Amino acid sequence: MRAVFKPSRAKITSVAGHFGELLQGRLGKDGPLVLVTLPCPSLAVHARAIPAAQYHLFSGQRISDTVSARRFLNHLNCPAQFRFTLRADMPPGGGAGASTAALVALARLAGTAATPHNIAKACLAIEGATDPLMFSSPERLLWASRRAETIAQLPALPRFEVIGGFWGPCQRTKASDVNFADISDLVSAWKTLSPQSPVEELAELSSESARRNLALRSAAQDPTPDLAKALGAAGYVIAHTGAARGFVFPRGGTPKHGAALLREAGLRQITQFGAGGPS
Repeated sequence: MRAVFKPSRAKITSVAGHFGELLQGRLGKDGPLVLVTLPCPSLAVHARAIPAAQYHLFSGQRISDTVSARRFLNHLNCPAQFRFTLRADMPPGGGAGASTAALVALARLAGTAATPHNIAKACLAIEGATDPLMFSSPERLLWASRRAETIAQLPALPRFEVIGGFWGPCQRTKASDVNFADISDLVSAWKTLSPQSPVEELAELSSESARRNLALRSAAQDPTPDLAKALGAAGYVIAHTGAARGFVFPRGGTPKHGAALLREAGLRQITQFGAGGPS
């Protein structure tokens, strides 16, 4: 059902981002690039729409632009007679899903009746790669981001918590970048997880995905492995093409000095959130 506006009223919505990927890599040496996203409820894109005679979009952080957003809405056959404003909690290019969350927010405000699958395809047409943030439980999908396709449904995860921040320069995802390690074995192991699994099993698989890809992408100076040891974390999670770096703990296990240690190491915009559990 399309949104109904009164003349002077705005409509607002927020779409949660993600915090890197629990897994990301090739499904086989020459297979598709797949990922398991880590939803992050503490970081979101906030959008506002006011009915207007002429379409306009304002994004001071340059999360999206007027032309791309209009093309996206056209893909969904949505009206563009609005003045949209976008604001993100996360830095664009940080590996936290700002651009995809922004497009999903615009679709909601424009009153789309499209399915999550069709929204994903419209995002792909604009960006060349997309996160599965339009789905209700995106961490339950083995997602082909360059195809906007679900490769497999995944089990619910054990409950855990993450503390992290952004390290190094932000960089937007390049759709042509497929220089990732083979993670077929990690995906197979991931499919055996359940809400009753020890958090350490999940954390080790996520850490191994990060290790393989950091090594492949010449990120020798990345402080994440050493910081995980210093924090006593069960493991770590990274944005494989961005700046997000997170540290995994059982629920209630994050050390009180964690935020201070991460800031001292040069991470910025520290955030902490819970994840996992039955949907």
